[in-house]
Amino acid sequence: MIIKIQSNGSDARNDEEVGTVEARTGREKTAEDDEFFSDDRTTGVEGAVELPGGDFRDFLLDPDDPTVAQYRGESWDVYSAERTAPSFVQELLASWRRLYDEPFRGVTNDGAVREGLYPLPVGAPGDPALREAAERLLRTLDAEERERFTHPVDAPEWRAWSNPEFVIHRVGLRLEDLDEPEVRAVHDLLRASLSPEGYERVRTLMSLNGFLGDLVGLPTVMNDRSYWVSMFGTPSDDAPWGWQLFGHHVAVNFLAVGDRHVIAPVFLGAEPAVTDDGRPGVFDEREAAALRLAASLTDAQRERAVVYASVLDPAMPEGRLHPADERHVAGAFRDNRVIPYEGIPAAELDAEQLGLLRAVVADFLLLLREPQREATLRDYDAHLEETWFAWYGATDGTQPFYLRVQSPVILAELDHHAGVWLGNRLPARFHVHTTLRLPNGNDYGRAYVDAWRARTA
Repeated sequence: MIIKIQSNGSDARNDEEVGTVEARTGREKTAEDDEFFSDDRTTGVEGAVELPGGDFRDFLLDPDDPTVAQYRGESWDVYSAERTAPSFVQELLASWRRLYDEPFRGVTNDGAVREGLYPLPVGAPGDPALREAAERLLRTLDAEERERFTHPVDAPEWRAWSNPEFVIHRVGLRLEDLDEPEVRAVHDLLRASLSPEGYERVRTLMSLNGFLGDLVGLPTVMNDRSYWVSMFGTPSDDAPWGWQLFGHHVAVNFLAVGDRHVIAPVFLGAEPAVTDDGRPGVFDEREAAALRLAASLTDAQRERAVVYASVLDPAMPEGRLHPADERHVAGAFRDNRVIPYEGIPAAELDAEQLGLLRAVVADFLLLLREPQREATLRDYDAHLEETWFAWYGATDGTQPFYLRVQSPVILAELDHHAGVWLGNRLPARFHVHTTLRLPNGNDYGRAYVDAWRARTA
């Protein structure tokens, strides 16, 4: 029996419209013939994992390759039903569902949530322009759309976001189903909430998703509007409220409490992370700072910081490589994960290296407006003695790599992945996944919401 994709009770399609993989192909796929979840992602490789020569176009699949051709012309919901139908994908979804159903606690390094890390400052009211942008968006929606779009500020749907191109949870409204004034109003809210450079990064990544859909001939599956958007709470200058945007390679969770903002969890990625029009890659500056830091390590520092010699080091324990997440550990549905520190303590880095590490962290926080970014960086600075930096792979830029910066108040990852829609079977730097979390309970601004309720009770 095929278990259908979770719908969270909204926008459900019937069996005849969606169909199943058996009905469309006459058989059920198995793990052995699945084109996306190959064993290459979880199999160790002896020796160096070299970067592929050439650029991403060298790995474009033939348009008639069944990997892409079998889905051509399908709507996102039919495609999602087919992609999630095989039993091994259902097992993966079931594991994610169990994590989603857990009460929220927050990411920790040892299983114990530390209290008192996020005192809510007594500040001024929030920016009225932000509230007004949210209210304008609400006015563009009809009653049925508003019902699907809005949730309580502590609703479990916050945690339903995911980053694959196939849909797991249908939460809120899908941008491609909205009319032009509604889409413009959504982008006006994003623009009012994010820094100018942060909005540009999110918009670029959404555009790159459309670029990928055009590259592989699947614009109905991947485009710059294949994203879900929701609002949580009531727009206010004082009380907590926020919004969520998620879909393929972009997931952003924004919450405001007065004049304090949280943007976490964040998942940003791209395949490819560059276009072919000469513009720099989206994550180039972050990677350049990280590589300068890695290259600056002394032999003794490198011995501590480099946890594994390659991103597919066979020394990794069983389960460290995930068929969907590969190396990153703080992605979708990992709200309560216990992630021990690894690598080198920041206390063992010199002043120049600490500056490079802070630059990497600042780029992870780019979506925050400048005053909010500086306030969050002050939280990072306050826990520098408990901050760790971990690296997988060569430190000279000759290999794909994974990095993590982790402390009681930040967890930031960058990982290079194998191809999904491109044909590279080993990780490459043109397929990037990044995650950002606020450990110990402030993802989704939960710690601030709790503090605001305690203050106003």
